[in-house]
Amino acid sequence: MQAATSQAHSAPAEDYVKVIYALTLEPDQTASTSQIAERLGITAGSVSTMIKRMDASGLAEHVPYRGVRLTPAGRRLALGVIRRHRLLELFLATTLDIPWEDVHRFADALEHAVSDELIELIAAKLGDPVADPHGDPIPNRLLEVDDRAQPTIVDLSIGERARVVRVSDSEPQMLRYLSEQDIGIGAELELVERQPFDGPCLVRLGSGETRSLGTRLARAIHIERL
Repeated sequence: MQAATSQAHSAPAEDYVKVIYALTLEPDQTASTSQIAERLGITAGSVSTMIKRMDASGLAEHVPYRGVRLTPAGRRLALGVIRRHRLLELFLATTLDIPWEDVHRFADALEHAVSDELIELIAAKLGDPVADPHGDPIPNRLLEVDDRAQPTIVDLSIGERARVVRVSDSEPQMLRYLSEQDIGIGAELELVERQPFDGPCLVRLGSGETRSLGTRLARAIHIERL
């Protein structure tokens, strides 16, 4: 069974470790105060104060002249929160038919309130899923996860085919737009054209229809090559 997380730490601490985890996915990577502040929408001063508390409690450590990173305890807490969040997203999407552009904010509101016992019941009900509605991997009960970076549409060569496996959930409007364009998890596509100087990518869907995707949108769509 997953170790208890929500009962032992405050909601702000859980928010912080989740953000730091997302900013430090690469080995030896650190997060700056300004990066954390931007993600959380708060001041750098508030971040500095919280980081000192997290350092004292053993969740994070400051690396001189580089930034902050999670300790093993902080990483475990982050993965527990991420497991909760992503299972809630999938539960809301599959059980209540909430669109994929809306589940993130609902899960954000619920992730600090539900118990680990309830989360494990949800996981069992869903058949121990491995990914949430956006294709993000769900940490398993041992809090193990493969969160390595995946290629995106902009990494494809002209004529190369791929399947959509993961889409950033940071912008609901983007997800809503992709739904309108019939692009979702599992969609197969082919890169037809890419304009130079960060111009749009033209892709052909499995239906034969083409879609023009701006560079920022194309970078948010992660794929596996076919």
